[in-house]
Amino acid sequence: MRNALFSALMLSSGLLLSSSSAFGDEGQWQPYQMPAIASQLADKGIEIPAKQLADLSQYPMNAVVGLGYCTASFVSPQGLVVTNHHCAYRAIQFNSKKQHNYLADGFLARSQDLEPSAGPNERLYITEAVTDVSAQVKKDIGEEPLQRFENIQANRKALIKACESDDNYRCSVRSFHNGLEYYLIKQLIIRDVRLVYAPPESAGAFGGDIDNYEYPRHAADFTFLRAYVGKDGKPAAFAKDNVPYQPKSYLRINLDGVKAGDGVFVAGYPGSTSRYRLTSELAFASDWLYPTSASRYQQRIDTIEALGANDKEVKIKYAGTLAGMANRMKKYNGLLDGFKATDIVGIKQSREDDFRRWLTKDSDYQSYQAKFDQLESLLLEQRKLRQSRYYFDNAQSSALLSTANKLYRLAKERQKVDAEREEGYQERDMKMFTARLKRLDTSFDVNVDKTLWMQDLGTYLNQTNRVAALDNTLNEGDSNLDAKIGAMYTLTTLTDKQQRLAWMNADPAAFEASADPFIRLAVALYDNNMQTERQAKTLAGQLSKARPDYMQAMIAYYQANNWPVYPDANGTLRISYGMVDGYQSADALYKQPFTNLEGLAAKHTGIAPFNAPQKLLDAIKQQRYGRHKVDSVYQDPASWLCRLFSCAATPERFDSVPVNFLSSVDTTGGNSGSPVFNGRGELVGLNFDSTYEAITKDWFFNPTITRAIHVDIRYVLWMMEEVDGANNLIDELTLVSN
Repeated sequence: MRNALFSALMLSSGLLLSSSSAFGDEGQWQPYQMPAIASQLADKGIEIPAKQLADLSQYPMNAVVGLGYCTASFVSPQGLVVTNHHCAYRAIQFNSKKQHNYLADGFLARSQDLEPSAGPNERLYITEAVTDVSAQVKKDIGEEPLQRFENIQANRKALIKACESDDNYRCSVRSFHNGLEYYLIKQLIIRDVRLVYAPPESAGAFGGDIDNYEYPRHAADFTFLRAYVGKDGKPAAFAKDNVPYQPKSYLRINLDGVKAGDGVFVAGYPGSTSRYRLTSELAFASDWLYPTSASRYQQRIDTIEALGANDKEVKIKYAGTLAGMANRMKKYNGLLDGFKATDIVGIKQSREDDFRRWLTKDSDYQSYQAKFDQLESLLLEQRKLRQSRYYFDNAQSSALLSTANKLYRLAKERQKVDAEREEGYQERDMKMFTARLKRLDTSFDVNVDKTLWMQDLGTYLNQTNRVAALDNTLNEGDSNLDAKIGAMYTLTTLTDKQQRLAWMNADPAAFEASADPFIRLAVALYDNNMQTERQAKTLAGQLSKARPDYMQAMIAYYQANNWPVYPDANGTLRISYGMVDGYQSADALYKQPFTNLEGLAAKHTGIAPFNAPQKLLDAIKQQRYGRHKVDSVYQDPASWLCRLFSCAATPERFDSVPVNFLSSVDTTGGNSGSPVFNGRGELVGLNFDSTYEAITKDWFFNPTITRAIHVDIRYVLWMMEEVDGANNLIDELTLVSN
């Protein structure tokens, strides 16, 4: 045991990190960058050619898909897709009723004709092309801030319109390096997504919020979906006679998984990071934004849990909302704890000071000092605007008011030609707009919505940044606020789906003449909302020049120090690499890289969230491990690793099925569901979380403690074979071994 632990500690010590970079495995790289870091990939034992990873038309990148908020991947020629349980949560919720609660009981379709729709909003996005369009976006945009912003938007829309000549594609133009570069992303849209197999929540989310961002973990955080298309092979809306989509590639699954020290890489759609942001922005987040937001989320979580405690229908309707809130709230708290444990503000300030000194020494960038100061001034203005609007924006949080706001905005936007409309209100957006209106019924309850809105209104009324248009509405009449708000819910017709859909075709005059209380309030607030939007756009126009200037200098500074240069995450396809590795946690304990079935059984208490399904516990008790039992999760003592370090004794035997494991890959939100590949590009796991100590990586990557948490593919296969009998799906998979 001592030598096995010593070997593991060597893996965690950083001694095996690439000698070419003091930054360990940092980097959320654009695929085209892979050839430039080929040597780092090779150092990690990643054998698949970097050039192949850069090609989105080749395996494995053409099998990686986005969900719009998570990542997934094709694993069979019949359009079978695997992602996280928590990523498919709304699809499971959509199909859960009082009669059959798939969240609680799990779901398995024994044949394709029994696979239900995942919901009208569910989509799969397959990235087929990424094109640099920086020159086109920045062409003739001018200097006047608001006009500059509008011109950038107009150029983006023109590129998108040309790209979307085929209705089966969704295109976007994304900013990279804070507006220094722009790329056009072309994605095929799969509109018919169906639920195939999901374990019970007690397995998929074992440990619940208590274990969220914690390790060791024992979560079966996986779910299978399927992509369907029309009989002609083209994307189509849900229809009974649609057929499974045939992907260009689907992932091979490695039965043997990985061991400690193995190189791995992850491909996915990370949402957002802030590693190039200024220290003042971090301080604002740390001192005001995160504490304020975390407090509100906690209040809303407590309220929904209390209202759902005795109402099964409310509990089902708000399950996805609650899970999302809990995740964000814990992340905020983790960030705040991380800022206390590690002086990240101080670290960033130290680097920023060094950057300023570098600016004065480099003749090509000496003039950028003034630009840096201008950027700071603009960011201060932006923070003040955000603070002044925060409580008023929350005071519009009612789902019905939000719906009324969007519908009235749509009526206003439709007075313009399509190319001049705001994004979200163009003809290309109407299918999703309609789907959202329809789906409101599945995640809305009058009492819950009213209670949450009343809380936000109460907070708004107790602060000084007030808006007359809202105050006048709240002060109308003699009744108290609770009665007034209650009457609004009684009198509105927006709780009816057909009425909501009918408003999509109404003109502004119809809204302005309406007696519906939520429509009236939306009309009253419109001018104020538009005024604030213009302010924000003007600031964005100023920042569209100041940010790229700063980034140009920052990239030169990074290159001068031989540091990795990659864009902050922005929801586009990225690749991260690393190795299977434990770490020294904040409590000074070494966290082993793998967990096992016995650990899951030991954590089981029978009380949620540590209430594993009985059939899973029975399989563990009977040691029905099948072909997925692993003798050891450490390298063979005769390997090169043990020639570097002393491994005289045989490592302790594992003798179980691996459940979850750690690696040093660089991930963030949006990477949930991302396939974890071994060096040959074979599927060995699914990314689903990060360790608590690693939450601050959105701002600063610390290679010593930054670890991602993955579901081991051997656990997924074991659940399918030994617990749920999903043999019909096993037969679809391509399984390989070392």
